[in-house]
Amino acid sequence: MNTKFERLWETKNKNDEWWSSFITAPLAILLNYLVVDLKFLTPNILTILSFAVSCFAAILILIGTYPAVIMAAIFIHLGHIFDCMDGQMARYRGLSSTFGSYFDKVTDQIKVFILWGAFAYTAYQQTQNILVIFLAFIGVSFYYLRGYVKYVALYLNTSKVTSEQSQKIATPAGPGSGMAINLKWLLKEQPKFFDFDEGVFIFLLSFGLIFDQMVPILWIFAIGQVYYGIYRSWQRGSRIYYAQDDVLLSPIGK
Repeated sequence: MNTKFERLWETKNKNDEWWSSFITAPLAILLNYLVVDLKFLTPNILTILSFAVSCFAAILILIGTYPAVIMAAIFIHLGHIFDCMDGQMARYRGLSSTFGSYFDKVTDQIKVFILWGAFAYTAYQQTQNILVIFLAFIGVSFYYLRGYVKYVALYLNTSKVTSEQSQKIATPAGPGSGMAINLKWLLKEQPKFFDFDEGVFIFLLSFGLIFDQMVPILWIFAIGQVYYGIYRSWQRGSRIYYAQDDVLLSPIGK
């Protein structure tokens, strides 16, 4: 058997699910056979191509005509083939990196939202049944939960920052701290409103319900999460890229 093909086959992810294992990963190996030695083509470029092709597929889904959705199905698979190719190329060239893996996983998560969001919207346009939007919301939310609980468990088991150390870092405040210290704490805490973490969720939900402002609150929630999702992804990614291992375990918010 061709030595190059054998080397590429060894780069195949052994833990792939059945569709990737039998369809997209072998197709990715065949395409990599043609392009893996092209130096200008890097694994990260393939990751970007996978993301771009998936976004184009989402646009085709939103168009909603039968020819468009057939083309969308083809481009979804093409995007997934590129997604398999980037890891295979990195392993073949010996270029696997923590940042490359991180970049690949973050773009994969964004693709899940974009593709299922487009899918649900088109289904709603066809059926006028709001249930399909809710089903997509449930599916995407619990898909993300699967990954979230895994990394929370890893963080809790490996974190070197104890609660005592965190308290030393935090600005002290309270009844016995004096007016100046409490004022400093208050000013420092207020920007956290825009973090939209659990406590703020409670405030936003109750405010929207009491004052009948549910749509504006949903806009605030959506815009805030898009901003912080992108910002936190960049922040974590830059720490990995610059090998700032000492701060990766430090809590910087969700």
